[in-house]
Amino acid sequence: MEKIDRAIGEIHKLDNMSDEDKWMNNIHPLVKLFLTLFYISLVVSFNKYDIMGLLGMTVYPIAMFILGDISIKDTFGRLKIVLPLVCFIGIFNPFFDKVPVTLYGMTMPAGVLSMLTLMLKGVLAVLASYFLIATTSIEKICYAFRLAHVPKPLVTQIMLTYRYVVLLLGEVNRMSAAYSLRAPGQKGVHFKVWGSLTGQLLLRSMDRATTVYESMSLRGYNGDFTYIGEKDRFKSGDAAFLIFFGALFVFLRVCPVIVVVGNLL
Repeated sequence: MEKIDRAIGEIHKLDNMSDEDKWMNNIHPLVKLFLTLFYISLVVSFNKYDIMGLLGMTVYPIAMFILGDISIKDTFGRLKIVLPLVCFIGIFNPFFDKVPVTLYGMTMPAGVLSMLTLMLKGVLAVLASYFLIATTSIEKICYAFRLAHVPKPLVTQIMLTYRYVVLLLGEVNRMSAAYSLRAPGQKGVHFKVWGSLTGQLLLRSMDRATTVYESMSLRGYNGDFTYIGEKDRFKSGDAAFLIFFGALFVFLRVCPVIVVVGNLL
């Protein structure tokens, strides 16, 4: 139950972070969405052995930590489950790609180099997505999707899914508390009742979803939302932010900054 409470608390903390009145949070959501997708596309476009070029793309996460006033400790604490899974993807590369390569005088299997590159790509992509969520509320992100002409049903599904996660975790928490009271001293949930508890969770979720929909209908829901951020105007600062970081990403993709700086030093 403590883990579920912690998860719910982390979601609320992210929502509070995105609602804070900070300079980074006030950048137009469409600009941040476009830059995030553009950055991820450039990150994944690097060659599987080009780790030195990829290291130059770490400039963006560093800038976001500073501009967004985001805690590095809290960030990696929240991503401690996701990042190992991302890094696990390339862990078998050294066993399949054993051709020796030399990097700055160090000889290693090519699989090790491709593994490190793939891990770094995953970490950078996850961090970019996290920065978007930490500085932009889900309503503003959905508004940016609508401006990008993403289909309305898909945008509505994304927003309601995000919002319903907290309700779903709350139901799981209540069911876990009820089970622990009926089975004192037992650690965890016995596998024999996994099926029945899952069925109960499905029924509770459907009942709760019906209640939520009825409440939305009583408040005038007609299939679309009035997204927070619709009154925001595209400002000159947003354009400057877009041009600067867009040009920076292209420059970092074309020019191996780490290699150039290393040669100069």
